[in-house]
Amino acid sequence: MITVGDTAPPIEAPLATGDVESFSLADRLPAEAPIVLAFFPGAFTSTCTSEMCTLEERLDRFADLEASVYGVSVDSPFALNAFRDKEGLSIPFISDFEKTIIDDYGVRTDFDHVGVYGLAKRAVFVVDATGQVTYVWVSDNPGVEPVYDELEAAVADVAVDAE
Repeated sequence: MITVGDTAPPIEAPLATGDVESFSLADRLPAEAPIVLAFFPGAFTSTCTSEMCTLEERLDRFADLEASVYGVSVDSPFALNAFRDKEGLSIPFISDFEKTIIDDYGVRTDFDHVGVYGLAKRAVFVVDATGQVTYVWVSDNPGVEPVYDELEAAVADVAVDAE
C-alpha cells in the first residue's frame, strides 16, 4: 500500500464530470495540488453517499486551500455520472473500472461484499504539487468514514508548506 512520503502512482482514467473526460494525475500537477483522492467502494450505497455528500459540503473549505477533490471508484463513468446527478454532487469522479488504480494504491478489497469482489477500500490520499503522498487514511471497514477535520488539517498543512 502507498504510504506517506511515497510518490503517488500515475493515474490515467475516465473522469465523470457530467460528461466523460480523460483524467491524468500528471497533467493535474502541480496546478491543482494539493489533490485529495477519496476512494470509495460503490456509488449509490449508504456510506459512500454520506461520504461524498460530506465532501461536497466541504468543497468551499478545500477550495479556500486551493485543493482539488476527486472521488475514485470502480464504478463505470456512466454510473458515476448518474450518482452525481441523483445526489446533486459537483465532485468529479475518477472511474477505475479496470481496477488498476486501486491495485496501484493498494486499496483493493480482498473480501466478498454481497457477491461483489475487488471493490475499493474506503481510503483517502492527499498528493502535493511534487506528486508526493502527504496523507493516507485507509479503512478495512467499508462502513467507516474518514475523519473529515483531520483530512482538512492535512490539506491545510500541504497548502501552508506550498507557500
